[in-house]
Amino acid sequence: MDGPVPDGPSLDGLFRRPRQVVAPGAVHVPEWLSPERRAELVVACRQWARGPVPLRRTVLPGGGVMSVRTVCLGWHWQPYRYARTADDVNGARVAPFPEWLGDLGRAAVAEAYGDEDAARAYAPDTALINFYDDAARMGMHQDKEERSGAPVVSLSIGARCVFRFGNTEGRGRPYTDVELASGDLFVFGGPSRFAFHGVPKVYPGTADPAAGLRAGRLNLTLRETGLGSRDA
Repeated sequence: MDGPVPDGPSLDGLFRRPRQVVAPGAVHVPEWLSPERRAELVVACRQWARGPVPLRRTVLPGGGVMSVRTVCLGWHWQPYRYARTADDVNGARVAPFPEWLGDLGRAAVAEAYGDEDAARAYAPDTALINFYDDAARMGMHQDKEERSGAPVVSLSIGARCVFRFGNTEGRGRPYTDVELASGDLFVFGGPSRFAFHGVPKVYPGTADPAAGLRAGRLNLTLRETGLGSRDA
């Protein structure tokens, strides 16, 4: 869907949504996370949000403040670099990236691409976990601080949103608007690895209480930094 953001959620819960190749290397798999796994991830995210580096709103170099709140694992992201310590928050070393989350990322790559070799080779070492309240947005941007061209794995839990997936040249058209719901998987790599993308809208009242979220949306993105053991 290339056009304006829809006025409201289109999902009615009656029909299973089909998987979609949005662009070369960009695959949307609806309802990939089971309800049980979603609940487990919410519990884990709440623990990570307490620290050692707590959930925070990122301050941009120009002084703006992001509307989403973020906590990182493995490596701390701040505009526009990675470090082991959160020098823009409290100076603490971020929580480690757990091996079981890497296993989940490899399963996601296998599901999206149907390529077991690519899945085995995938070695994410950082996660950026973003919490969106109903008013939060994410502007069009590229994930380009990594030194690896490995895919980005994105997991959605909670409120539905419009995920705008664009092109590699700029923030404008052409782009495709995809509705992401709780449990959805989105993987982008290959020719689409450095595509601009963002979240222009979150739908209030569409959260996932069964997973432990009565409001808002969690988005976990798993990435390979390509930084190896530097500052380990």
